[in-house]
Amino acid sequence: MGENRKLAAILAADVVGYSRLASEDEDRTLARLRALRSDLIDPTIAVHNGRVIKRTGDGALVEFRSVVDAVRCAIEVQNGMVERNAGVPQGRRIDFRIGVHLGDVVEESDGDLMGDGVNIASRLEGVAAPGSICLSEDAYRQVKARLDLSVTDLGNTQLKNIPEPIRVYLLQVGIAKKTAATSESATSHQARATPPKLSIAVLPFVNMSGDAEQEFFTDGLTEDIITDLSNVPGFFVIARNSTFACKGKSIDVRHIAQDLGVRYILEGSARRSVERLRINVQLIDAGSGGNHVWAERFDRDLADIFSVQDEVTRRVVEAISGKLGEKNIVARSRPSNLKAYDLCVRSRGKWNISRSDNDDARSALESAVALDQNYCEAHSNLALALLFGWVVWGEPQIPGRGKALMHAQRAVEIDPGDSHARRILGCVQLFERNWDEAKSEFDAAIRINPNNSDAVAWMGELEIYLGKPQAALTACAEALRLNPRPPGWYFWIIGMAQISTGHYEEAVASLSRDETYGTGSREHLIAALALAGRVPEAREEARLFLAENPDWKIADFTTNLPFKSMITAQPFVDGWRLAGLPD
Repeated sequence: MGENRKLAAILAADVVGYSRLASEDEDRTLARLRALRSDLIDPTIAVHNGRVIKRTGDGALVEFRSVVDAVRCAIEVQNGMVERNAGVPQGRRIDFRIGVHLGDVVEESDGDLMGDGVNIASRLEGVAAPGSICLSEDAYRQVKARLDLSVTDLGNTQLKNIPEPIRVYLLQVGIAKKTAATSESATSHQARATPPKLSIAVLPFVNMSGDAEQEFFTDGLTEDIITDLSNVPGFFVIARNSTFACKGKSIDVRHIAQDLGVRYILEGSARRSVERLRINVQLIDAGSGGNHVWAERFDRDLADIFSVQDEVTRRVVEAISGKLGEKNIVARSRPSNLKAYDLCVRSRGKWNISRSDNDDARSALESAVALDQNYCEAHSNLALALLFGWVVWGEPQIPGRGKALMHAQRAVEIDPGDSHARRILGCVQLFERNWDEAKSEFDAAIRINPNNSDAVAWMGELEIYLGKPQAALTACAEALRLNPRPPGWYFWIIGMAQISTGHYEEAVASLSRDETYGTGSREHLIAALALAGRVPEAREEARLFLAENPDWKIADFTTNLPFKSMITAQPFVDGWRLAGLPD
């Protein structure tokens, strides 16, 4: 058997107390591990250019191109586990130990790795505290000047079955505590990566009008400020879905900033009357312990809402970056009619809920376009509602298909610098099977606004249809970084990619998540269940699905989905047939 000797960065990880967890509730433990692999571990490995060498029931060995990639991956996984363990009883938490080493390995012809480099990484993992990372001296030397890390020097440590002592450094990430592995004199340090200076999350503004009907207005105001800040060059802005998870909750801004990986938090309230608007805004530096950086109240005519949004963005940019905001803010097309704006804001996101909600959104957006024919967002969102009509909700392609392309192109014509409009045109071009044009539009959307997590996720879906599921998982991992608490359709895309890579159980976990199930993912869940060998479950799911969608046919669906090659579509078709869905 051929072999190749090389230097490699190796990461070893396993679950603390796996045997106990499995003995207490094996099915739940395995399901949680599958979900963790699908939405945290595998995407994080992919985005940091890792290659899984070997999996065990409770762990993995991963090779990386560099120690920097390995350590960044380890930190992101461990910090991700902090959030996922929040509220879970201590005895039911899943905690990982991770070891990282740079050393000599032998690569077998089948891609497996062996040798001291692998053994040392595995032994380092064994001495790590729950939730922490242990680095060998060789690994630490590679990252100490390149990453902002606080570590505990454990000194020379004798590792099991390793002849010579190894100097070990401990990174205690998130909730990691000192264990017997640390010396009594060692000081515990946090290793959470320092948030970028120009990073911010905008929390949902509070509706102070006393009228629940105005909730849409304060939500829309928040969304527009997020969009404006996202377009500022150099800013890292958390996506809407992640911050709206905090809506209506009493929170500690320092805690939410830490969870989302940002330094600053913007929060506020709004009161709207017939012709007047009052907005209170405050900017908080969570990195300095929660100090208020800037606060202001705006009392304006309702017609001035867009100038207020611009002023809030400008003041935030100046407060955070110390530079004049006007030079950094990217001008955005605004509506000229407030009624059109109301209709557009009320309809946001409805196309993805149900067929009737999509019908409502389409009707409202048609009215918005009639009121303001140069309203970029109204044209874009109408294009998406028309697209979802025939792609997701089973409506006839004619006339919706042609109208979707017309409105998407009109939006970009109105404002070619609008990232949202470019993304929507990319979506429509994708389902027109214009793959190159779709990629060009997604690239433009991301170039204009690197924080546009939806555009990154859609790029992942494009990669699936092009037969590149691993690239799709990499894109989704980046989308999850930008949007740590994403909408369910992100996991729909991840699940499709997992089906395409043959990871059927992981696909079942992704597609059966509460927030994913029902967003159009059910067809793919049926295929994943069947391909995973769970045919009775797949057939029961298919029976329930057909009861709601009696006209559904495999041929129609594969015609609608823009697979570039039927070879790529074949696993889905095979799964559907196993489940008994009609051709």
